[in-house]
Amino acid sequence: MVPAAFRLWRVDVGGDRSRIAAHCLLALVLLLAIAIAVSLAVGATGVSLPHLWLYLTGHGQTLSLQDRVVLEAVRLPRTALAILVGAGLALSGAMMQSLFRNPLADPGIVGVTSGAALFAIIAIVLGSGPLAALSLLFGNQFVPLMAFTGSLLNTWLLYRIATVGGQTHASTLILAGIAVGAMSAAVMGLLIYIADDRQLRDITFWSLGSLSGATWPRVLSVAPLVLLVVGIIPTIARGLDALVLGDAAAFHMGIRVQRLKRLVIVAIAAACGATVAAAGSIGFVGIVVPHLLRLVMGPSHRFLLPASAMGGAALLLFADSIARVMVAPAELPIGIITALLGAPVFLALIFGRRRTLNAGVGP
Repeated sequence: MVPAAFRLWRVDVGGDRSRIAAHCLLALVLLLAIAIAVSLAVGATGVSLPHLWLYLTGHGQTLSLQDRVVLEAVRLPRTALAILVGAGLALSGAMMQSLFRNPLADPGIVGVTSGAALFAIIAIVLGSGPLAALSLLFGNQFVPLMAFTGSLLNTWLLYRIATVGGQTHASTLILAGIAVGAMSAAVMGLLIYIADDRQLRDITFWSLGSLSGATWPRVLSVAPLVLLVVGIIPTIARGLDALVLGDAAAFHMGIRVQRLKRLVIVAIAAACGATVAAAGSIGFVGIVVPHLLRLVMGPSHRFLLPASAMGGAALLLFADSIARVMVAPAELPIGIITALLGAPVFLALIFGRRRTLNAGVGP
């Protein structure tokens, strides 16, 4: 039986897939809870899980003053930021895969992330010079807004290049993403050349990805954009289900295709821009999580999108915990961990598709 809490989410996706999807959502809730507990407990200063539970349930006096300071000023904002960044990356990947009807599409691979990083670096380097007025006007929101602008421009540009006659071509998308990424890298190289020492340290942060600078103001700067994308899931889920069948089929099902595509493009840009602005370039979360979940629970976006958000958050929390303890008391950039975890899975998916194609064309 599907739990009553998930009956409203039930859709006909064939066989028992809806039941599997509902159970998968419950498993992801449990996995996310475990990831949060691990993230709060591990680090240079360890906090036992029983003491952590007592603290979270309102018995803060069970912890020493040092442990309370570490939890409240360092680990709680870091955990919250990891949840938002992981959810945003996975959601943007799931939406992009549906928009381009390509299960291997990902903001990092096709150049959307590079556009967000480029504009964030522009804000860092030029924020105290030609763009000082804008930096003063928007304050802490300046870098996230610039990253959002860069991801929006790159997403729109890629969609316009890869879509011909209403059909989006995967090969054109990949090639355009390589070209856009190369141009972004060239401009970033120029900015690195003119940056000062302080700006170079900030730019290094973008190239590797890290949650080490997590603070409550940074969490609050990311939360509105990511939560906005989460909030539109019920609005776009049915449209994305129809869009996977093609533009013509979606139109005949009553979907306003162009309006939906514009909304999804803005949502991808918002999620990707916010996450890059907060944590730098973190790869593979946006492709591995939604792709694996689609294989398990089916293509229904009512299940897939919230599951991707929880799966991405859990993956990034575990990756951040590994980054903190692997070379303690030092810390590895989280982008290295996600690459080490995600690249083998990505290669396995590619080889799986190759075997499927060979089986289809073989004698």
